[in-house]
Amino acid sequence: MAANWKMFKTPTETTAFFTAFLPMIEGAAKADVAICAPFINLPAAIAAASGSAVTVGGQNLYWAKDGAFTGEISGPMLKAIGCEWVIVGHSERRQFFGETDETVLRRTKAAIEAGLKVILCVGEMLAEREAGQTEAVLHKQFGAGVAGLTPEEFSQIVIAYEPVWAIGTGRTATPEMAAAAHKVIRGLAAHAFGDAANTLRILYGGSVKPDNVASLMAEEEIDGALVGGASLDPASFSKIVNF
Repeated sequence: MAANWKMFKTPTETTAFFTAFLPMIEGAAKADVAICAPFINLPAAIAAASGSAVTVGGQNLYWAKDGAFTGEISGPMLKAIGCEWVIVGHSERRQFFGETDETVLRRTKAAIEAGLKVILCVGEMLAEREAGQTEAVLHKQFGAGVAGLTPEEFSQIVIAYEPVWAIGTGRTATPEMAAAAHKVIRGLAAHAFGDAANTLRILYGGSVKPDNVASLMAEEEIDGALVGGASLDPASFSKIVNF
């Protein structure tokens, strides 16, 4: 269960979140939990999560290790402060900041080289869904953004299927719709990486909430969730983790 806080919270609010959240999930042994916070909150999150089973990640990175790239963050920087994860290719990065399948691959390789595990996002727009192009979009995104990894690199990623029309809209893909997309992704992984596809974790992201998480997780093809708005409140996210 991974949280994507997007552009929310201050360091003080981050510490307060963990103070409330950690006791709520003490018995949650069945789920791995990661919280991907804004860069400025990462030191507070890592300090607050210390000694717990919760891991921390960034929400993006640049592919260069260092250099004259004002405003960017590198994989070695994230690793140096204690991050274990980083999100790559989120639909908001694609939609608003020009991320492409090709740069997703570059960022993913750079993250893995730095020792980070990657939550790699794929998913279709509403117009693509309505035009029956979901499978074609997933083929394109996987082919350009994932298939170029080596088998060793592939073992360090989790894929998050995020239908863009369901992110922050209150609209959620039905469990059956999500599972069908996940099955396509696993098939693509099997074609590219063989048996390694069997251990690939595929998360669903798109308005996951406490009241729909159980029905989504009941689908065999759905291995977890990438949670946005519902992860900002400790009580809400703990219900998702503990479902």
